[in-house]
Amino acid sequence: MEKRVKRKWNMLEDSPGITLFLFALPMILGNLFQQFYNMVDSMIVGQFVGEDALAAVGASYALTNVFVMIAIGGGIGASVITSQYLGAGEDRKMKTSVYTALLTFLAMGIVLGVFGFLMNRQILIWLNTPENILAAAGTYLGIYFLGMPFLFMYNILSSMFNALGDSRTPLCLLIFSSVLNVFLDLWFVIGFGAGVAGVAVATVIAQGTAAVISFCLLMRRLHGFAVEGKVRKYDTAILGAMVKIAIPSILQQSIVSIGMLLVQSVVNGFGSSVLAGYAAATRIESICIVPMISTGNAVSTFTAQNMGAGKPERVRKGYRAACAIAGGFALLICLILLFFDRQIIGTFMDTSSGAVAYATGTGYLSFIKFFFICIGLKAVTDGVLRGAGDVVVFTLANLVNLGIRVSGAFLLSPVLGVAAVWYAIPAGWTVNYLISLCRYLTGKWSKKNLIV
Repeated sequence: MEKRVKRKWNMLEDSPGITLFLFALPMILGNLFQQFYNMVDSMIVGQFVGEDALAAVGASYALTNVFVMIAIGGGIGASVITSQYLGAGEDRKMKTSVYTALLTFLAMGIVLGVFGFLMNRQILIWLNTPENILAAAGTYLGIYFLGMPFLFMYNILSSMFNALGDSRTPLCLLIFSSVLNVFLDLWFVIGFGAGVAGVAVATVIAQGTAAVISFCLLMRRLHGFAVEGKVRKYDTAILGAMVKIAIPSILQQSIVSIGMLLVQSVVNGFGSSVLAGYAAATRIESICIVPMISTGNAVSTFTAQNMGAGKPERVRKGYRAACAIAGGFALLICLILLFFDRQIIGTFMDTSSGAVAYATGTGYLSFIKFFFICIGLKAVTDGVLRGAGDVVVFTLANLVNLGIRVSGAFLLSPVLGVAAVWYAIPAGWTVNYLISLCRYLTGKWSKKNLIV
């Protein structure tokens, strides 16, 4: 008889709405601390080094965030398969799924880290990065890419904890690593005057420490699932199922970041002051959309476990509850920005010495804050399709989203200026949601079967 670990919230039996909220809350807080890494880098260099340093980190952010989203999206794809095995009671295959994911993502992190380290300056040139910040941005990226294996391992480890129904452990580790990152940022920048290089080194050290601790805790957790006989450490069939979900998940998680990267050359063309304001505003946007994105990710785990257990009706109940949760978060964030957007932007820069940057940042937030409900509904609907393994329409919807964002920025910027970059964002979110909603309403997702 196999001994199973009791989950804190039973996604197969407890109230869908309460279960989703309690499960999503630590994920939201954890992802906020994940975003906190890069936000602190920007705040510290903006306040203690200068506007050009802020622009350099901002120019790097669009690229580094693509890799972060690749790690998160891939982790979600792996966690869907792991969650379905857990829901079906197949603990042996669940453990094999975890080991397969860890080994695969370690290899990916090493390969992408080497690629990024060698190519970062050339990519910045392709993105039309202003000459006065090119060297600093290259320094930041070069150091950041050295820590890419830690980034990938930490994110896949967090996804495995979430797949097992534990969203609290990743939160605690992120709080620890975020506090460590802030301390090291201040130490290197103010204490040693290390500038942009200092914040990059601090981030790598903090992520590496979190990854090592996470690995030890996950191995201990897996020992609680006692199975007879030897467990396979790698399975190509399971990897194939993961890839099927991971690729669309990476795309979905990366839409915002890839869009930012592709339109970065448009923003760069307006100069480093506009880039600094845009960088600050997009950091704040990344924080603001975390509750909606995290709710969608929680829906994926909820859907995967219930689909594995053959309970599609619980998925429908969870979907309705998740839409209400995401809508509530969107309203709350809109109200906060309505009254405090200028104060929040002011934490990134000196308003008297960076008037253009300040105006760009406040202009962005004044517009986008009214449309967070769109990404909330999109994230929840995508979460159901992803968790069920219904990936074709899901992928198409996210590609359309990306196309609208990029084409809108390039076609409208000569007429509307830099504001065209963000006018296309809610249009992309809305169309993505409508396509995914139509697929959800057909009910075909409920007939998918991923695990064998």
